[in-house]
Amino acid sequence: MAIVFTQQRQKQKYLITLTAIILISLIFIWWNFLIKPKKETPVIIEKTFAPKEIIINFDVFNSSLLQELQPLEQVTPFVENVATAVQDSIPEKVGRDNPFLPYQTLLPSPSPTP
Repeated sequence: MAIVFTQQRQKQKYLITLTAIILISLIFIWWNFLIKPKKETPVIIEKTFAPKEIIINFDVFNSSLLQELQPLEQVTPFVENVATAVQDSIPEKVGRDNPFLPYQTLLPSPSPTP
């Protein structure tokens, strides 16, 4: 007899849980999808600003501090071996004559066999 009573009690717990889940789902659907929000008239606020005047001082180019500046020396890269540096400084032909041509046109055409 006790087993039947606990089974009924368990069924009641499941029924209450299922009812609560369905009720929460219906409330969620009602509030998010079925209730239409109140239409508010948008308030348009127009702010006008006077453009700021831009003044560029070109007298800086004539200043004595700018005239005293010296150009920097060109910095050479660090080289451990001088012989490789000389070889690297000799320019080699790099790339193709016309890089926009496809590779197929660069291959020699096969000569016809008689």
